[in-house]
Amino acid sequence: MPASTHLFARAVVYVLLAILLFDIQGVIIKFLGDRYPVQQLAGFRNVFGLIPSVIVLLLSSEWHARGRLLKIRQWRLGLLRGLFIAMAQYCFYLSITKMELATATTLTYISPVLITLLSIPILKHEVGMWRWLAVIVGFVGVVMIMGPGSAIFTPYSLLPIGAALGYSLSTVCVRLFDEHNPTALLNMYASAGALFGALAIVFATTGYSQVQSLQDWGLLLGMGLVGGFAVLALINAYRLARPSSLSPYEYFGIPFAFILGWLFFDEAPFAKLFPGVLLIIAGGLLIAWREHHNRKLSESGGT
Repeated sequence: MPASTHLFARAVVYVLLAILLFDIQGVIIKFLGDRYPVQQLAGFRNVFGLIPSVIVLLLSSEWHARGRLLKIRQWRLGLLRGLFIAMAQYCFYLSITKMELATATTLTYISPVLITLLSIPILKHEVGMWRWLAVIVGFVGVVMIMGPGSAIFTPYSLLPIGAALGYSLSTVCVRLFDEHNPTALLNMYASAGALFGALAIVFATTGYSQVQSLQDWGLLLGMGLVGGFAVLALINAYRLARPSSLSPYEYFGIPFAFILGWLFFDEAPFAKLFPGVLLIIAGGLLIAWREHHNRKLSESGGT
């Protein structure tokens, strides 16, 4: 097997592992969500999620090579990115306590479309015909699943879109940092910002609820570690291959969430998801294909 093929295969394994871990984290949150406020769950997620973040930083050869500096010039942006993540966590965690796991997860996959839209005002990117088509297709899929005006629509259906918006903002912000900043250090700033945001939401709303049992402490710890290591796996994947090449594999998160929701909560929202889920996936894949096509043109000199 050629070295490039081997590296890409490893990257795909990392992506699939990350997506599965994120969905397992969702199961734990849904299980705990009837006993604890979701904002408190987000706080614990970020507290225990700092453990993998620190591990990533300590193992980063890039960080060690640059003198193990902890301060970056754009530290405010780093913390702001974490606040976007905290907003996304709150919206998503609340959504999976109010909706089927697969439905909430599927709606967050509008992120590639939102990233495309946000790149226009923030990064000054130009969006061509194919990407606009992807945006339209993806939004049509979201509307079909949400069912506005129908009996199945609830305001909670908007929460995964809010989560996707928060995650998309955090993704677009990455392009604004100085290129020499180590990825692991940016991840630490995001984790710190997300922790601050989550704790601020906790104390501004419900306050702290006492953890009821040792088992719940174990689940809270597991939630943070699973989520943190999912981020670690995703970082490793994107270091081995281009995100546009890996993005199609991220859609495995939808069947993963469906299977886990069926196994643990007896959920099977076929009627809600189809055919809208196919349009969301189609929109994301169209964007990934266009990015891959443009990269090929750039590498060949536009010929």
